Amino acid sequence: MTPAINLLKKNKCKYKIHKYDHDPENTNFGLEAAQKLNLDENQVFKTLLVELSPKELAVAVISVSNQLSLKEIANSLKSKKAVMADKDEAQKVTGYLLGGISPLGQKKRLRTVIDQSAKDFETIFVSGGKRGLDIEVEPNDLIKLLNATFYKVTAL
Repeated sequence: MTPAINLLKKNKCKYKIHKYDHDPENTNFGLEAAQKLNLDENQVFKTLLVELSPKELAVAVISVSNQLSLKEIANSLKSKKAVMADKDEAQKVTGYLLGGISPLGQKKRLRTVIDQSAKDFETIFVSGGKRGLDIEVEPNDLIKLLNATFYKVTAL
C-alpha cells in the first residue's frame, strides 16, 4: 500500500485502485494512465508542484488534457507569482517519485488547488503514489482530505 491509499482507508473514503503496466520509456505519465486504463483524458488528473516563493511549494491537480496556468495558480493562492517546482525538490517534499506523485499522503501537507473541472465528474482518477497505479476517488473527498479548494487553474 502507498501513503495515498492508506490515507483513503484511514478516512473511510470510497475509492477504487486501477493498475496498469507503466512503460519506462514513457514520460507523459498522466496521458499514459488515461490511455492504458481506457479513460477520458479530462477525468484523469495529474499532480503538479509549483513554487510560490523560495520556501513555499503548493500543489495543483489538473486534468491531463490541460496545461497549468501559472498565473491562475498564483491568483488562487494569493501569491504574486508561481513557477514550476524543481523535480528533485518535488520528489523530496512529497516522498513520491516523479510520475507517481499523488496529491494524497504526501510527506508534508502543502496548500492544494484542484481545477474546478473536477466537479464535472462523479469520480476522478489521480496517481496512487507510484507509476502504474491510479486511484478513482470523488472530487469532494479530495477537497476534504487535502483541505483544498476548487479554482480554475488551467490555461485556455
